[in-house]
Amino acid sequence: MVDIPSSPKTAFLAVPAVLSRPHSHNSELEFDSGMNTSAAWTVSLVNPDGSPRLSVNGSTNPATPATVVEEDIDPAESVDGNDGALEEEIRPARALYAFQGKAEFRELTHVEAGDQLEIVREDVGEGWSLARLASTAAERDEEEGGRSEIGLIPRSYYIFTADFVYSDGLEVPPHHTRQRSRREASTGSITPRGGSPQPEAKPLVPQNTGEWFPSFRRSLLGGKSLNRFSSFVTTGAEEFVLQGSSTDPSATHPPREPTEIDDDGKRESVLGNLAEAERHFVEAGPSWRAKVPPFRVLVHSPNKRTSTLSGGYTMYAVTSVFSALSHSRPASDADSDENPEAAEEPPESIRITVHRRFSHFVALHTALTRLLPGIALPPLPEKQYAGRFSDDFVEARRGDLERYINRVARHPVARYAEVLTFFLGCESDTEWKKQLPYYLSLPPKGPSFFANVYHPAFNVDADEASETIDRFVNHTRAVGKGVQGLRNIFGKVREARVEMSKAERLLSYSLLSMITAKPLASAPTTGLSEDEEGEQNAATHGHVNEDGAWCWREGCESCLKLTKAMQKTSETLQIVADLYDDHARRRQLATHEAFKNVAHPTTLYAPVVDTHRSTLARYHDSVMEGREDEEMAARCETVLNTTMAEMDTYHTQKLEDFQDLAKEHLDGEIALYEQILSRLRAARKAFDQPQYDELEHGPRQPSIYERELEHPRLNPTPLSQPCPHVFDSAPMRPVSVAIQEGVGMILGAPGRASVFGKFW
Repeated sequence: MVDIPSSPKTAFLAVPAVLSRPHSHNSELEFDSGMNTSAAWTVSLVNPDGSPRLSVNGSTNPATPATVVEEDIDPAESVDGNDGALEEEIRPARALYAFQGKAEFRELTHVEAGDQLEIVREDVGEGWSLARLASTAAERDEEEGGRSEIGLIPRSYYIFTADFVYSDGLEVPPHHTRQRSRREASTGSITPRGGSPQPEAKPLVPQNTGEWFPSFRRSLLGGKSLNRFSSFVTTGAEEFVLQGSSTDPSATHPPREPTEIDDDGKRESVLGNLAEAERHFVEAGPSWRAKVPPFRVLVHSPNKRTSTLSGGYTMYAVTSVFSALSHSRPASDADSDENPEAAEEPPESIRITVHRRFSHFVALHTALTRLLPGIALPPLPEKQYAGRFSDDFVEARRGDLERYINRVARHPVARYAEVLTFFLGCESDTEWKKQLPYYLSLPPKGPSFFANVYHPAFNVDADEASETIDRFVNHTRAVGKGVQGLRNIFGKVREARVEMSKAERLLSYSLLSMITAKPLASAPTTGLSEDEEGEQNAATHGHVNEDGAWCWREGCESCLKLTKAMQKTSETLQIVADLYDDHARRRQLATHEAFKNVAHPTTLYAPVVDTHRSTLARYHDSVMEGREDEEMAARCETVLNTTMAEMDTYHTQKLEDFQDLAKEHLDGEIALYEQILSRLRAARKAFDQPQYDELEHGPRQPSIYERELEHPRLNPTPLSQPCPHVFDSAPMRPVSVAIQEGVGMILGAPGRASVFGKFW
């Protein structure tokens, strides 16, 4: 509990140090939530006959409940058909922090820390409360003509005065008055200005009016959500559901110089006119209708460049590979008869190569987010500031960008977006610099995106949509958890391949040491004690003859053939060890990186799920008996078609992704073991006739691996780990470790090629 000292207003309340001010809603950057402004709303403090309904000291009509009305609504009308009375007691409170709300969102404005409040409704949903400023009757009449401002305030921004403890001997200051400089006051006054005692009358007991908050939001907020930061609001789906969209799609584009002009003077895009490119169709399912055939994009050939303005950067070649089958005319029967091979010959693909840097991908992602608010776009790799020119990082970034652009290009709607066509097809640097600002200046589509979605009537059943979203959320959560486990296990599999490489290499060294009488500089590993190792080194005479054969007899052809065959076996084991090591570092690293394509589906589709569930709630409100709204229900159906089409897209992409992952892993394993088998079979043939007899000619030549016996390669460098996914949670590390690694990067410490290595 907090004591109230008899200090001025600025220090009237001692806030505990553990209390921290919540994030203010008045950010310097305006947040476009897609909601229209409307007039402020107040609480009526007068009866219909003009008499005061409630005074500060509670002496006037203390038993009359306050009624919430809009300024442009008749006070006699009820919010929910029963006088609209509030169902909770009005409780006094004080503001803990200054709050500058926005009138268009029905929030209290000009609230200073220490101001007295009257909490009309403590919980109206989503962490907000309904409150008004507690002022004297004179202030109410003088400032707002007898009507006090009422609005929303975060629940954490105030504390009830009943929670205070009054200390003995402290004089509580009179009624706190607000400074007149905060707002313009009117000239009328019915109560002398000055302090007045707190009301001692019992709190007002309002009449029971049934369900209050939904009616309040429906009549005063126009049905809009209090959470302005939910995806349902920010994508424009809420505004579309409540008000529709009368915006002409072509009017959302600011004027610019046309790139291609037809006979009518209209700008053309990949699908014809721009309006056609922005129309999206949902088929039965629901599922998106693809207008453009799929294609593949390659990101390759990174090279470092330098600019006088931005310094060094990496430029990537981006090649789009289109199948010529969709662009060529079908072969006729006459052509097939004249040239039978023409129908069987596969068409050549069309390739378009442009050069883009990472900032260009950021611009593409920004434009797509504004253009397609209802689409679950893949996340863009995070920007890197340190070590971004190392070979490991450049290769990892190249792979991440290639996966990103391919996931965008395979989406049936994003695939024919004009900005994507521009990104992949603009080969002129001059045209790129000229048109890029246009795409970056495009405003968010908002409700117009959903207005351009066309679908069959009655394509979604409400009960099925409700059950589908629950199944979808549970499924994606399970998939995300399983993929995280696979990523961790696959890392251990790669480590096991490196350990297998070390084992094969050690076996090769041991075999070569045995037939050459050269000791292996790793006695603990071979199991020999130091004394036994010394005796072995001293007794080398007679171990190998002059021909290098593993025999004490000179000129022994049988031992010479055996020694050469065993040396070949040792060299083959070295090759097998190299294959294991290379497989873990290259092929399996690419597969490990590819697991990010299927990671974190719950986070990626969280905006779609939020929009779907919020739309379902509005749909049920629109079909409620006595409150039917067929137009709103139809718009809700459009949004539900969009969200369910996105879920269908995830289903299709999940099938493709996991098939590709499984085939890539199996193909890599098959290729690895085929190479190993090929090498092992060649070594095995050395012991069979006639190859074995041919080994008796000439002395044995030293193996290239004999020089490594003194310094065996049994401590390989650590495996390179994939760059973390954007949604991965980076583990906390000690500050000392982070500082040491930072110093190591600056000084060029070995084994620290990529700063991402420690985060995985």
